[in-house]
Amino acid sequence: MLDRRQFMLALAVGAYAPPLRAETAARPIHRVEIKGFAFEPARIEVRAGDTVEWINRDFAPHTATADNNGWDTGLLKKEATGRLVTTQPGVLSYHCAFHPHMEGVIIVVA
Repeated sequence: MLDRRQFMLALAVGAYAPPLRAETAARPIHRVEIKGFAFEPARIEVRAGDTVEWINRDFAPHTATADNNGWDTGLLKKEATGRLVTTQPGVLSYHCAFHPHMEGVIIVVA
C-alpha cells in the first residue's frame, strides 16, 4: 500500500508522462500491375486516403498519368513502382504517357 508521500510522487510523475496515442490501422495499398502493355486491373475502387501503387512488369518504360495532368508517377522502368495517395472521392482516369492506348480508372469513394 502506498503512503501519502509515495502517492503524491506517483501522481506528480504521472502528470508529466507523455500522452498515450491511439494506434490507427494502416491504410490499404491497392496494387496495379503494368504488364502486356495494360494496367491490371484497369478499373479499381478505393477509399479516400488509400494508396494506389503501380508496378511495371514490362521491359518497356511506362507511366500512370492523370488524364487531366493533375498527377503522374513519373517514368517507371521494369520492376519500378509509383504511388498515389487518394485524397477525395471522385473518378480518376489515367493513361500511360508513352502508350496512350493504355488506360485505367480509379473510383475513389468516401
